[in-house]
Amino acid sequence: MAAVLRGYRYLVGSCSKHVGFAFVSTRSMASKTQVGFIGLGNMGNPMAKNLLKHGYPVIATDVFPESCKELQELGAQILDNPAEVADKADRIITMLPSSPNVIDVYTGPNGILKKVKKGSLLIDSSTIDPAVSKEMAIAAEKMGAVFMDAPVSGGVGAASSGKLTFMVGGAEAEFTAAQELLNCMGANVVYCGQVGTGQAAKICNNMLLAIGMIGTSETMNLGIRLGLDPKLLAQILNMSSGRCWSSDTYNPVPGVMEGVPSGNHYQGGFGTQLMAKDLGLAQNTATNTKTPVPLGSLAHQIYRMMCARGYASKDFSSVFQFLREEEGQ
Repeated sequence: MAAVLRGYRYLVGSCSKHVGFAFVSTRSMASKTQVGFIGLGNMGNPMAKNLLKHGYPVIATDVFPESCKELQELGAQILDNPAEVADKADRIITMLPSSPNVIDVYTGPNGILKKVKKGSLLIDSSTIDPAVSKEMAIAAEKMGAVFMDAPVSGGVGAASSGKLTFMVGGAEAEFTAAQELLNCMGANVVYCGQVGTGQAAKICNNMLLAIGMIGTSETMNLGIRLGLDPKLLAQILNMSSGRCWSSDTYNPVPGVMEGVPSGNHYQGGFGTQLMAKDLGLAQNTATNTKTPVPLGSLAHQIYRMMCARGYASKDFSSVFQFLREEEGQ
């Protein structure tokens, strides 16, 4: 579990109630003041680096102190806990593994809300239950702060190159203030609606991503068993109607592409356990909304089996290897 946490750690009401809204927007656009960043894992670390590259002073913390060393060498100020970050920065971004981590970082004994300043803008880029985002927004509002959910898509590569896609939920009046920071880390920043809608968009995206990765892995494996060269098959798929992100950008077959986890023993990238977690979120929301998701349910089962068989810390594209082992190869 610790290995997985290292991989991806620390990624309401009417406008009239949020008296700090105008203050946040005006202040945040005024100058490149300090930005807090909590969660410096595979995603958070390059995201924080991009803020530094754009001239923002960064104040950061992580549950694993060793994760802070590189950022500190680049000029970031490292503090002991989220409350200390909130005491010094009025704009804070969090990138955490799961709903319990978010609840602890915001409302725990050393959480952000213990010392948050009135008018602070809190942006959570974790992928969590939309209901938890709404709870955090209410808790932040009671402290005079503004909470927005802004989960990301694109993986570690996009985080490093500053080409993430952010799906933002929260008060529309605050979107411009959030966008100023998110543009430093992403190529696409999309406003989805009120708090929780960013998470809803992300959960839908990841369910499709998992289904697509399993389908690509099955297809590649079948083609290989039929005697096709995997590189040739990938080339054909990518110029045909079967083309998808999992085939042309993140191919799961070792040796087909460079610079992706399949070419590095499935190390780095987006962990299988995190994908299983996100699929669990999709299942919960599908149950709550009485939405049939048969392929999403099967994908969830497959990724849960992978976690039970030693794939938890490997990239989710290792489903190709899992399928190969299932057939006895």
